[in-house]
Amino acid sequence: MKKVFELDFRGRKLIVEHGQLAKQATGSVLVRYGDTVVLSAAVVSKTANLLSDFFPLMVLYQEKLYSVGKIPGGFIKREGRPTENATLAARMIDRPMRPLFPEDFKNEVQIVNTVLSVDPNNSPEMTALFGSSLATSISKIPFNGPIASVKVGRVDGQFIINPTVEQAEQSDIDLTIAGTKDAINMVESSAKEVNEEDMLEALMFGHEAIKELVAFQEKIIEEIGEEKMEYEKLEISKELKEEITSLIEKPLDEALRIKDKLEKYGKIDEIKENLLEKYKKENENLKDDELKELLTKVSLVFEEVKYQTFRKIVVIEKQRADGRKMNEIRPLSTDIDILPRTHGSALFTRGETQSLSVTTLGALGEHQILDGLDLESEKRFMLHYNFPQFSVGETGRYGAPGRREVGHGALGEKALLQVLPTEEEFPYTIRVVSEILESNGSSSQASICAGCMSLMAAGVPIKAPVAGIAMGLITAGDEYTILTDIQGLEDHLGDMDFKVAGTKNGICALQMDIKINGISKQILKEALEQAKEARLQILDVITDTIKEPRKEVSQYAPKMMTFMINPDKIKDVIGKGGEMITQIILECSNVKSVNEIGAVKVDLEEDGKVIIYHSDKKVIEDTANRIKEVVKEVEPDKIYTGKVVKVEDFGCFVELWPGTEGLVHVSQLDTKRVEKPSDIVKVGDEILVKSLGYDKKGRLNLSRKEAIK
Repeated sequence: MKKVFELDFRGRKLIVEHGQLAKQATGSVLVRYGDTVVLSAAVVSKTANLLSDFFPLMVLYQEKLYSVGKIPGGFIKREGRPTENATLAARMIDRPMRPLFPEDFKNEVQIVNTVLSVDPNNSPEMTALFGSSLATSISKIPFNGPIASVKVGRVDGQFIINPTVEQAEQSDIDLTIAGTKDAINMVESSAKEVNEEDMLEALMFGHEAIKELVAFQEKIIEEIGEEKMEYEKLEISKELKEEITSLIEKPLDEALRIKDKLEKYGKIDEIKENLLEKYKKENENLKDDELKELLTKVSLVFEEVKYQTFRKIVVIEKQRADGRKMNEIRPLSTDIDILPRTHGSALFTRGETQSLSVTTLGALGEHQILDGLDLESEKRFMLHYNFPQFSVGETGRYGAPGRREVGHGALGEKALLQVLPTEEEFPYTIRVVSEILESNGSSSQASICAGCMSLMAAGVPIKAPVAGIAMGLITAGDEYTILTDIQGLEDHLGDMDFKVAGTKNGICALQMDIKINGISKQILKEALEQAKEARLQILDVITDTIKEPRKEVSQYAPKMMTFMINPDKIKDVIGKGGEMITQIILECSNVKSVNEIGAVKVDLEEDGKVIIYHSDKKVIEDTANRIKEVVKEVEPDKIYTGKVVKVEDFGCFVELWPGTEGLVHVSQLDTKRVEKPSDIVKVGDEILVKSLGYDKKGRLNLSRKEAIK
């Protein structure tokens, strides 16, 4: 039977329907938030792969374009691969949910969110996360939830939960947080240089709203929730744990203190390989399946000992593997202009993490077209992040960017977007590409630092330099330690990855993922304060290399000229079938095709704004003059020199300048009577004519007779 649950959440209706749709899923709910409707379905496999070394969770966020009344663009009129927004939304649901499944649970779980209807004022992403948590919580799937998520904005100093589109445009904070009733466990934010105290207040404000949503879920779970399933576990005896611990505890302790990354990882791998080989030789008599199970248990105990040993070193002994202090940044080095023909390039190295970032400037017409559910249909700034396998000294698969690459690029984009000039101030499309050449922790923040320098080197007038740093958290019981500038092992074995990017004035972007149930306000406060100290140190290094944006763009970047024309004249500049603008581009650029490298680019906007781009200023000036000729207005009663382009029995057509021609009627050809126009003029003649103005049909009339007088 269909059951309906309703909550008045901050002035908007949140409605949950259960029992009507997707009844064969392990758990499903239809969630209505205003006019936004999302179907969330969770399914669990019947069997578990106990020998797997990871939890097989898949979260999908499926955007259906019918939800906003759109038909997909392109030749194939159906939804294809997920958009970047859909990828980020799925990742945002996965991140807070994954740590809340039991560690020994290995049954595959799929959570599918289908976006059926979208009201832009009611976030489908937040609705999907709510639905994902509830569908899982009411099912038999073991899950330590429920969780919920909200957006927080701030308009005129007042915090707002789930701001509308209009409020979001005015807001200086765009914060998304998720958590349980007890603590926050995921943060994603962009902000206009907001200070740490205000950001912490926004986080706490959002968590209060999350508690309301969790309480609503708990009420529903109590009424319709199923009993949690019994699941198969891989049992490891106490004797085996103690035996393995005695063999590897000391060598692992020594290996974890090695400073060099590759040497450290190599030694850890060697200890593990020797351990597995020992148990393999000692148990050759076991069947293949039994031996595989034993070796899996040995690997799991090895990872647990490594995990606990690492915690002892950091939290109890207060030592870091590479000998740094808890708040110390690894050695920094920077360089710019290392690629001579690009528009802007910069290299940022922090310890064993290195990003080469390259900025390219293009015409506004080269913006990215977005075919998704958002109101925004295009964007002029992109940051793309590439992570080749050689950056960590490994071989691996190469293909389309994965969720991690998309997520890291989006975080860098959020941070740098806050300081970019407006389209009016700097009418270019801007693309930054971060090539990660080495990685040992927080390559996303290195991308922000290198990207900032490459923008300044390219002459993009950013408002202030931006730097980013990744913070870590290691807990051991009630004890904890916050680490500045975490490296790979500290991220892998730690409990928190807390990334903060900003200027000297405040935070521009924030991202937090944790592997424990949640963190307190005190830990958040300390992490933000420690991150600010580190950020200011990095900003000093950046500004020592390049103090401010260059005043001019690169000689290889397109130069730009803007001017206004009468909007009614845009059609004249374009011409029939684009003939006029094509002719102007080909002749002024001296190229054979408008798509050829070296062709001048012309953007014509609806309000009459003309933007011309080319690396050669003379080409820009020639193009501008040609366009101005086309749109030049004919003044009444003024005499012009024109060229005869056509002769008819009723008169001749005279071109005053390209794109502007008028008729000299036979009666206006001479002061005496004219029988045949061809007796007076022929094609190619230059004659003086006087403007008589336009007739009712908008046709220009000219007179040679009046000019002669």
